[in-house]
Amino acid sequence: MLHPSMIPILTPEALQARVLYRDADILIIDKPAGLAVHAGPKTTIDLEALLPALRFDGREVPRLAHRLDTDTSGCLVLARHGKALTRLGRAFSGHGVDKTYWAVVEGGPAADLGRIDLPLKKRNDKSGWRIVADAKGQPAVTDFRVLGRGDGYVWLALKPATGRTHQLRVHMAEAGWPIVGDPFYGSGRTAARPLHLMARHIGLPPLGQNRPAASAEAPPPDHMRALLAACGCALSGSETAR
Repeated sequence: MLHPSMIPILTPEALQARVLYRDADILIIDKPAGLAVHAGPKTTIDLEALLPALRFDGREVPRLAHRLDTDTSGCLVLARHGKALTRLGRAFSGHGVDKTYWAVVEGGPAADLGRIDLPLKKRNDKSGWRIVADAKGQPAVTDFRVLGRGDGYVWLALKPATGRTHQLRVHMAEAGWPIVGDPFYGSGRTAARPLHLMARHIGLPPLGQNRPAASAEAPPPDHMRALLAACGCALSGSETAR
């Protein structure tokens, strides 16, 4: 998890400034790394508690349509009312949502394109739980594309065809290229090098007749920028991190 000093202070105005897309049905926000989406025993603040600040002109407080891991930043979709939540649920459970993640991994694949098809299963023991590769687990498929390489690291675009817990993190580790800063499946994180994984892009289908399709792209968080640059990523001025 990010050191508390690295997590943005989310005043209502700061959270509103992270809105990437807004219409009558949905919001897409840029969730900061280090912020849990739900309350938990180890969280001091969570996104759900902050959502009243995103009501804007709506009658209801927005609700989460899906989730991101605490240490993953980027595009997160919120439903602005109950009907939108139901329709988004159908879109996420089917194949109607287009998701692209960026990751910086250690080592990296020899091929520039590929697919990882590896079932996953949740395993519980005395120390807690983790996700493991298991032939008897749930199907899990991730497509990858190399975007850049540099000095022992590779910048990848990842497209999950399924949405299993920790899918991208486990698939990268099992392939032999753990995500930089992964404390569970990689070589570990430090205060200076947290998890290098973000939800870069999301595309949603229209939620009804005369409703628009929606999409958004999030800027990389500050902690990923050095290694992205080392792998050849040239960020434009419009991608200034929030």
